[in-house]
Amino acid sequence: MLFRESETIELKEIVVDEIKKEIIAFANCDGGTLYIGVQDDGTVVGVDDPDGVSLQISNMVRDAIKPDVTMFLHYKTMEEDGKEIVAVDIQRGTDRPYYLAKKGMRPEGVYVRQGYSSVPATDTVIRRMIKETDGDRFEAMRCLNQELTFEATRKEFVLRDVDFGPQQMRTLKLIDRDNLYSNLGLLLSDQCVHTIRVAVFQGTDQTIFKDRREFAGSLMQQMNEVYDFIDFRNQTRATIEKLLRIDVRDYPEIAIREALLNLLVHRDYSFSASALISIYTDRIEFVSIGGLMPGIDLEDIMVGISVCRNQDLANVFYRLHLIEAYGTGMRKIMKAYEGMEEKPVIETTKNAFKIILPNVNAKYEYGAGFVHSAEPSANVPVSAPPDDREEKVLEYARMHGAVTRNEVIRLLEVSTSTAARILKKLVKSNLLKQNGKARSTSYTIVK
Repeated sequence: MLFRESETIELKEIVVDEIKKEIIAFANCDGGTLYIGVQDDGTVVGVDDPDGVSLQISNMVRDAIKPDVTMFLHYKTMEEDGKEIVAVDIQRGTDRPYYLAKKGMRPEGVYVRQGYSSVPATDTVIRRMIKETDGDRFEAMRCLNQELTFEATRKEFVLRDVDFGPQQMRTLKLIDRDNLYSNLGLLLSDQCVHTIRVAVFQGTDQTIFKDRREFAGSLMQQMNEVYDFIDFRNQTRATIEKLLRIDVRDYPEIAIREALLNLLVHRDYSFSASALISIYTDRIEFVSIGGLMPGIDLEDIMVGISVCRNQDLANVFYRLHLIEAYGTGMRKIMKAYEGMEEKPVIETTKNAFKIILPNVNAKYEYGAGFVHSAEPSANVPVSAPPDDREEKVLEYARMHGAVTRNEVIRLLEVSTSTAARILKKLVKSNLLKQNGKARSTSYTIVK
């Protein structure tokens, strides 16, 4: 038999560490045969212990290559020129890409066959193999980054009294059958690469920026921080009709919540662009990347029909009691504006989904702390009475002589931005006085 290296044949005189790369390359491509006991020029030198060589390669493959590729390797001892050689037949694997366990699913760990050589695969080739193997659903594909942490998500699970261990991660499909993280795991990890950009504008167009932020990290962290950012700017207008006082926020809280959850759950994460939230004086716009799913139109959405793009992600949010069922979000948003002149607007394109929530108080040009009565000329400044959380802060300040923002966070178990909003309101209402600056800031009761 004439031995010559090709795209499907590799020759090795002895077993060396480099053999792992050759096996990976064959398994990732169209398969091939590895001959041990044959020099590069085709000279047969043979091996002393064919069974030992086969066992050595088998152990090397089992420990060093992921996912398990052993079922695609077949060993055979052959005799050539009176000498024994080992032929290892490698079939094309079904769980591509295969990679060196120590290197991970990165170019330096994934190899493909190119001509007579085994070379590192590009990111594009790796993603294509994942797509071919795992299908088109982004969340179900294996994640390129296998070094993930879940601090923010774990806190959210603990807060909602839901277990979050290895078994739950498998059940929720953050980890696949090969103990590899899926892209769903990436979305919920602290290393999530997808972000939400929020911009606040002065007026009704984008001429003047007032503030802008980009929120990163786990989707759970983004969810909480973005909601707090919007909630801090969701002002309250107090209306007095006869003896009845009515407080109306610029945006119904349930509408903000559902629009944000819709942006997180239904976004197409195969696109790298950030989701966008724009806050104007008269509206908030939530723009999610990814249009409607095939076969679904806007009328279907409005009557409650929903085909979820990210089914596994939606299941996680369902387990955390953040969403109830598919198709209820839009109806909740519309119901929140029931009886109001202004109504939410939904717009869709091929690659985007936009929810526009109108500011129900925008038609009233009022200053902070003013009440609008039945008579327009009767606008008078008032201070809204403190709610339960604010009363707790005031009581703490009375008992201890002062209160800090960190103490409010611990006292009320709220986020930093929520604590800052509560303190700012109490100062504006002339119930607390701010003392000091930066880290030394404290608040005392106004006497």
